[in-house]
Amino acid sequence: MSISRRTILKGVSILPLATHSLGFGASAQTNPAVAGITEVPPILFVHGNGDHAALWITTLWRMESNGVPRDRMFAINFTDPLARSDDAVPQPNRSSTEDQRRELGDAIRELKRRTGASRVALVGNSRGGNSIRSYIKSGGGADVSHAVLCGVPNHGVFDWDDSLGNEFNGRGPFLRGLNEGESEVTPGTAFLTLRSDGIDKYAQADGRFVGKPGTPTGITAEGPALKGATNLVLGAVDHRETAFHPRAFREIYKFIAGREPDRIAITPEADVKLSGLVTGTPGGVQTNRPVAGASVEVYRVSAETGERAGGPIHASQTAADGRWGPAQVDPAWYLEIVLASADSTTTHFYRSPFPRTSEIVHLRAARPLGSADAGAGAVVLMSRLRGYFGLPRDVVLFDGKEPSDVKPGVPTDSVSTLRLPATDIGRPVLALFNQERIVARAWPASENRISIAELTC
Repeated sequence: MSISRRTILKGVSILPLATHSLGFGASAQTNPAVAGITEVPPILFVHGNGDHAALWITTLWRMESNGVPRDRMFAINFTDPLARSDDAVPQPNRSSTEDQRRELGDAIRELKRRTGASRVALVGNSRGGNSIRSYIKSGGGADVSHAVLCGVPNHGVFDWDDSLGNEFNGRGPFLRGLNEGESEVTPGTAFLTLRSDGIDKYAQADGRFVGKPGTPTGITAEGPALKGATNLVLGAVDHRETAFHPRAFREIYKFIAGREPDRIAITPEADVKLSGLVTGTPGGVQTNRPVAGASVEVYRVSAETGERAGGPIHASQTAADGRWGPAQVDPAWYLEIVLASADSTTTHFYRSPFPRTSEIVHLRAARPLGSADAGAGAVVLMSRLRGYFGLPRDVVLFDGKEPSDVKPGVPTDSVSTLRLPATDIGRPVLALFNQERIVARAWPASENRISIAELTC
């Protein structure tokens, strides 16, 4: 699929209006569940498959910039965020739909206790929407005023007779149970779905993105829409951008608060403190299980060269809870965060300035160096957690070139890899994505080190 290059969105004044799916629901402005709201309810953000709470950082910052108190929001970290191959068959460090529903319920009860609210709003991306719908469907609707489902495969990633036990099979018992009846939503909770206009890799008619090219999935771009919900099409956003793009933030805020946000841009704070969780990947499986004994160092670096401006401004070692920090930084500083732990790749994260405080700057060590890295003097990654690289939709340059390992068309790739000769160790490497620019440094692979230019946008 060819995608035309689009203007980078800069603010709400130039954001295009979302379009409504035909035949579903009422508009957000006329929804009685959101009309007349004077106070935004507490909000719980729910990440997707294999992810963690840190993906919601920019959304939380935008909420705070619009006056939502920090202590009335929470982003859950599922212990084992990856789904099982078969929901009924246990797999090490993977979770069932029931595991997710139970953990979400615990988080909802804690947020209600902490705030004293009778109901909360839930916002989920991808698999996170499955747990939201499961919780509400199983009787939790009295706890939930609003449910916002962003890029959620509500009718499956595929709809096949085989792999019926898979959580993402629209023909399987889990999704059939959620979608039974004339309405696919639970009365008493206001539902909003946000979806892409055709470039969500998990809402495609062809099975090439699930390993079966040429096989029809039985799913279309309208798969995330639900009968009985307000269903909005955000435009040319990818699977993750349905939740984390500024365009998505506008709709999330407007639906829950009942009014337009005052601003889309993030308002910086004068004093910024950063902390988070170090998590592990036992057996190569992404988890949110804490890692003890990991060391974290934070350095201020040059925006132009990535070179350190002196010694560490923070150094700590994680205890049993896996927490690191807090590190106090200036909202204008570019940073290098170094994570080192036993039996893991020492990872140098290069980050754009953090404009506001966050307690969910979560860290996972980079993947192990493998056979494809053999002979490389240094390995540098460009990573985008809150979306995918879309070519030719986006400007994507890595070390002065468009990455050859990013496929054009429907955005599917969130990481690009650069392997450099030993003669390039120590030199700066520029990562450019639209308007965000990060300079990383090449560290020696012989010392089991990887550098990551980790994009915020």
